[in-house]
Amino acid sequence: MGMISKQLSRKPVTEPRARVKTRRMLTGRCQQPGGRVSVTKEFAMSAAMHCATALDELPPPPCARLLGWRILAVKPKEGWIKVGFDARWEFTNPAGYIQGGFLAAMLDDTMGPAVFAMTEGRLYSPTIEMTVSFLNPARPGRLVGEGRVVQLGKSIAFLEGSLTDAAGTLIARATASARLVEAGKALA
Repeated sequence: MGMISKQLSRKPVTEPRARVKTRRMLTGRCQQPGGRVSVTKEFAMSAAMHCATALDELPPPPCARLLGWRILAVKPKEGWIKVGFDARWEFTNPAGYIQGGFLAAMLDDTMGPAVFAMTEGRLYSPTIEMTVSFLNPARPGRLVGEGRVVQLGKSIAFLEGSLTDAAGTLIARATASARLVEAGKALA
């Protein structure tokens, strides 16, 4: 996942310290092969609380590196993730738009990590079915994927995802079903 540096800054606390957890602002900068991305997230935390997710321990596979995959935000308990991608010129079709197969791969690489983060790295989710709706053409540049676990069953997860461009235009949406496999077995 690259090197992550964290910078914590205190926010003013208006109630007595003994009764309130310290509010802090977490700012992380993630160095990825595709460049630097800043991530800012505010939440209540104790001084000893750690903000890492299971995804921090898993190196990105070659397909994710090819797509310029990087985590922008994640809410593990909600099964939600926001991922950035670099849609490169090499991904274009003859009309100059990003070929749909690359967009589908980006959506797949958005939804699966939502399961991994939500299950704290216990479950890996190979896709068994995915439906993609291509809504607008995408030009090369930065794209943002949002993935969400709709339902997590005992052996199957139901997922949804969306992909937008830098202007916020919805490029594609997807729904998927994924098999749930113990990560220790799948990633061994």
